[in-house]
Amino acid sequence: MDFAPVLDGFGVVLEPTNLLYCLIGVVIGMLVGVLPGLGPAATIAILLPVTFGIEPVTAIIMLAGIFYGAQYGGTITSVLLRLPGEASSVVTVFDGHALARQGRAGTALGVAAVGSFIGGTVSIIALTLVAPVVAGFALDFGPPEYTALALLGILLVATVSSGGRLKAVIAACVGLLLATVGRDSFTGAERFTFENLSLADGLDFVPIAMGLFGLGEILYNLEERHRAVHAPTKVANVWPSRADLRESSGAIGRGSVLGFILGILPGGGATLASLAAYALEKRRSRNPERFGKGAVEGVAAPETANNAAATSSFIPLLTLGIPANATMAVIFGALLIQGVSPGPQLVSQEPELFWGVVNSMYIGNILLLIMSIPLVGLFVKILRVRATILAPITVLITLVGVYTVNNDVFDIGLVIVFGALGYLMKKFGFDPGPLVLAFVLGSLLEDSLRRSLLIFDGDATGFLTRPISGTLLALFLLVALLPPVRAALARRGPTSRPASAPHDTKELV
Repeated sequence: MDFAPVLDGFGVVLEPTNLLYCLIGVVIGMLVGVLPGLGPAATIAILLPVTFGIEPVTAIIMLAGIFYGAQYGGTITSVLLRLPGEASSVVTVFDGHALARQGRAGTALGVAAVGSFIGGTVSIIALTLVAPVVAGFALDFGPPEYTALALLGILLVATVSSGGRLKAVIAACVGLLLATVGRDSFTGAERFTFENLSLADGLDFVPIAMGLFGLGEILYNLEERHRAVHAPTKVANVWPSRADLRESSGAIGRGSVLGFILGILPGGGATLASLAAYALEKRRSRNPERFGKGAVEGVAAPETANNAAATSSFIPLLTLGIPANATMAVIFGALLIQGVSPGPQLVSQEPELFWGVVNSMYIGNILLLIMSIPLVGLFVKILRVRATILAPITVLITLVGVYTVNNDVFDIGLVIVFGALGYLMKKFGFDPGPLVLAFVLGSLLEDSLRRSLLIFDGDATGFLTRPISGTLLALFLLVALLPPVRAALARRGPTSRPASAPHDTKELV
């Protein structure tokens, strides 16, 4: 591996402007993590218009900082208020708040900060080594391989979505349908435009993202945030003791590896990584009953894993052009707006951008470690600001921002329509993530599929004759068939149990 571009990337990051935007990104990310419900995807979507006047590498450095900064910000309210600011911090509530009730809130926050830093740093080092290899491998990808990869990505996202599996599939299908709006790129025929010239070039990603994640989240959270926020626990003895660090070291190591692997997978991401890491530590523990009552490992494992996953999810985005989760889909849109096409050629054609973004994560993680504890008091005060004050300001920024993209009132109408759709989806248990990811991958899927069929003269079995596309399609079938097979086995389980089998469920816990 040639390390010269990697070193040049540090030169890009250390430019004053890029350092400033890295700092701005992680501070905004921590703030977003503290505010329950908003989330990094919504914030990045709202800030997309701001990136227009910024250099591409600077813009992506800031957006990346928002993403991994939000992972730690959610920890603060999880520990102090038993109120997860981020979905990936839900698991931290169990033991983090239990430690806070024991007067060890500082220990919980300190362990989370150390674990987040180590998990993020390990993942960045692995990303530095793995990403060029993946990009080199992806150079062998043609239309059949991208077709299979897009199908697999959409299915994986639908399979592990936070909503029900059927609802996630429905949302993904709606996203694919929306991706077909506009002129057919092969024939020039107009589809689903209803003779509206504003739809002739298709739906723009920015209004959809800002509507679903921005306006939709705001409307939903205004309805949901009616419960009172209890007074935060006082924080003391922030830095964890040697005994705490020794006790959590194994959880941090395993969380780093597990988070990195799950972050790469489409549909994986920080939330799934934190859940898996917590479950792994509880299963490995000699005293699993400690978990939920203030186990240090119960804070260290999920916090390490979610930061590692947040970093590694950049690998499929930058090297394959496939966003692994909803936030990566929004960053994918930001790259396209900046005229940058993520994919295998990015490492060689845009080395300054690629390595500048990757290396900025080293700086960002150090900034997070330095700032995370001193800013706790400030973030807790921000929680006391009423949502009725914050929401109108955010909505105004969203509508003004989307108008500035194309100076088109039609885009404001789209934001309102998709904001209402996003609110209804959240209210009825539909995750907007699969819709956005399917919309992003829809054009790639359609173009690649039609080009592949031209290559194979209409013979769909040609996908199976190519090693990479055949393997990816086999994985697609495996993922698609696994849930119904497991459900069938679960239904057969009780009937196949011998009559003398014990019924004590404690063995299963």
